[in-house]
Amino acid sequence: MSGCPFNQSANVPLSDPHADASGDTGSAQIVHDETAQLDFSQSMSYGDYLQLDAILNAQKPLSPDHNEMLFIVQHQTSELWMKLMLHELTAAMRHIEEDELPDAFKMLARVSQIMAQLVHAWDVLATMTPPEYSAIRPYLAQSSGFQSWQYRCIEFSMGNKNQNMLIPHAHRPDLHEIVEKAFCAPSLYDVSLKLLARRGLAVPAEILERDCRQAYAANNQVEDAWLVVYRNHKKYWDLYQLGEELADLEDAFRLWRFRHLTTVERVIGFKRGTGGTGGVSYLRKMLDVVLFPEIWSLRTSL
Repeated sequence: MSGCPFNQSANVPLSDPHADASGDTGSAQIVHDETAQLDFSQSMSYGDYLQLDAILNAQKPLSPDHNEMLFIVQHQTSELWMKLMLHELTAAMRHIEEDELPDAFKMLARVSQIMAQLVHAWDVLATMTPPEYSAIRPYLAQSSGFQSWQYRCIEFSMGNKNQNMLIPHAHRPDLHEIVEKAFCAPSLYDVSLKLLARRGLAVPAEILERDCRQAYAANNQVEDAWLVVYRNHKKYWDLYQLGEELADLEDAFRLWRFRHLTTVERVIGFKRGTGGTGGVSYLRKMLDVVLFPEIWSLRTSL
C-alpha cells in the first residue's frame, strides 16, 4: 500500500542530514526550526482575519461558461482596490484641509499606485476573447461598471461632478446617500486651491466660494497662482510637491481610463455597453475630461 506521500516523508527524522533539500523534509525542517504556529483551533488564523470565507464565496457565476469567473473576479478585485482608493483620498483631503501635507502626499502617492495596479488588471481581462464575452453577456442583463457607486465617488472626489450620475443609485437609498455626499463635498482640487489661498496666493473668491456640486472650469487667475508656486518652488516647496502629486494622480487616472477603453474595444468592439452607454464612444469622450486643468496648462508658460 503506497499510502499518502506525506506519510512517507513523515517517517524521515527532521534532523536527518541526508534528507533531500528539494523535498518535503527540507521544508518541514525549516518550519520546525522557525517554530511556526500550526494549530489555530484557539486563535485567529489568516483566513479568519481576512474574512476569506465571505470573500471567496462571493463569486456567483450565472452562466455555465468557464470564463465568467474571470469577469467576476476582475470586477470584484477592482471594487476592493477602489475601496482603498476612497479610504486614501478621503484621508488625503482631510490632511490637506489641516495643512498636514506630508501625510497627504503619502496617501495621494498610494492612490496613484493603486490606479497603476488597476491598469495592469485590465491586461488580465483582455485575455477574454470576443466569443468568450458574448457567451456570458446575456447573463449580465443591464449590469455595468458604469453603475459602480465607488467609482462614482472617486470621480466626484476628483472633481468630475455630474448630477445625473446620482440617478443610477436612486433605487438604493443607502448608497444614494453616500454618493450624494461625495457629490456635494469639495473635491480634491477644491481643497488644494483653498490651501493655496491660505498660503497667501491669489486664488479668486469666485473659485473659493463656488458651488462644489458643479464641475470645475479652468481659470486664468488660478493658473497664475500655480505659476507663482512653480516659479518659486524652493519657497513653496510643499505646494509645488502638491501640484506634482496632482499631476501624477491625473496621469494615472488617464492611463486607467485609456486601458479600460482599449480593453472594451478589444473584447466587444463598438457594441453598446450593457449599461446603455455607447461603450467605446462613451469611454473616448471621458478621456477628454481634464480634472486639474491649470496643473497641465501652466507648463506651457514656464
